[in-house]
Amino acid sequence: MVNVSVDLSCQLGKIKPMHAINNMPTVPLNTENDWDGKLKAAHIPYGRLHDTGGAFGGARFVDIPNVFPNFDADENDPASYDFAFTDALLARMVNSGIQPYYRLGVTIENYQSIKAYHLDPPKDFAKWARICEHIILHYNEGWANGFHYGMEYWEIWNEPDNYPDVEDNQMWHGTMEQYFELYTVTAKHLKSRFPHLKIGGYASCGFYAMNNVDVSNIAHSTSRTDYFIEFFHKFLQHISAEKAPLDFFSWHTYASLKNNILFAAYPRKYLDEYGYTECEIHCNEWNPGTALRGTLKDAANILSHMIVLHDTPTDMMMYYDLRFTSSYCGPVNPLNLAPFKAYYAFYTFGQLYALAQRVSCSTDTDGVYALAAGNANKSAAVIVNCQEQPVQLCVSGMPTTARLFLTDQTHDHAPIEGDLNDLTLDASAIVYIEA
Repeated sequence: MVNVSVDLSCQLGKIKPMHAINNMPTVPLNTENDWDGKLKAAHIPYGRLHDTGGAFGGARFVDIPNVFPNFDADENDPASYDFAFTDALLARMVNSGIQPYYRLGVTIENYQSIKAYHLDPPKDFAKWARICEHIILHYNEGWANGFHYGMEYWEIWNEPDNYPDVEDNQMWHGTMEQYFELYTVTAKHLKSRFPHLKIGGYASCGFYAMNNVDVSNIAHSTSRTDYFIEFFHKFLQHISAEKAPLDFFSWHTYASLKNNILFAAYPRKYLDEYGYTECEIHCNEWNPGTALRGTLKDAANILSHMIVLHDTPTDMMMYYDLRFTSSYCGPVNPLNLAPFKAYYAFYTFGQLYALAQRVSCSTDTDGVYALAAGNANKSAAVIVNCQEQPVQLCVSGMPTTARLFLTDQTHDHAPIEGDLNDLTLDASAIVYIEA
């Protein structure tokens, strides 16, 4: 018997946004299966805009060379910008209740060995920073027939540490020091113009070297994991010496839950040592395994990460990816755009997030994870069984009149009858308890 204890009177602060995403499972003109409505129902808080154009970079969305195609043009002239497709995408996100989290930079070029298009450092860092400024003005202050979205997070580049050899790096054909300078120039400029916004980066490839994790088969990344660590420390040395702002630090992982618990503690330790004690930590690209796509186990793995990493220094998690054309897109069936089981991991966590206030919840068995939330009107708990066999649950602290919703091989967050004192939960199944 697995005992799950809930104490609705013991409040533990806000539920963190651990179910944020990268991109959306749609292109601007696609409305099949009402994914706008599904994402709104899941209370998805943020959507990071990286790789939005796909594996080959695209030529219309988000990236600086797409939005500002002629670097020699006047950055103060609205005619120099092409916001059309990015406007359409962001409108869909905002309509779905998702705040865009804008990556200022370029999409990964996985086949840069054939030809690299946009990976070179900008030829004028100060001008690049001013271009970024005008993108912010467009989306937050109405410049160039723009919007007032109040977008909070602005990330400078993505994975510049992808490979130490410039010609092999799929994200940055410059030196480590050149990236540090780009970050410093841009962060200082944007923070001076928009002190109320959060400016950060750099979307680190991660901390695999801490536990000798081989990433060669789990991501379009590199096995040079020691370089990721070296880059991180030298970045902090540089920006602290230059007194550059860092409102959030972002990092990536494609490792197991056990490893990710270890990795999540690492950046907090050194950010604090370098004086960035208020810096948020975002795991803003993660995926527990594309080989499980479409399975119940994928849903269980995703939800277990959201629950367990909630108790690490991680302030936000952003799953990669929700483009239905991407092999990394666990929640969406690419053939008919119907939801896979993984969607219900996001939906279930989103119901807790909407309640806002976390309350005490614990289990006495490893591999069975739970989280609970409540407010004056409603309380809820979610339990996921990540063991390889069914378990019997005994749930205390929730009203006996609570309603049960099950996600398993045959149910998709469907109401069921059950006794909280004796509830069977199959392997990889999820139960949501609401009162």
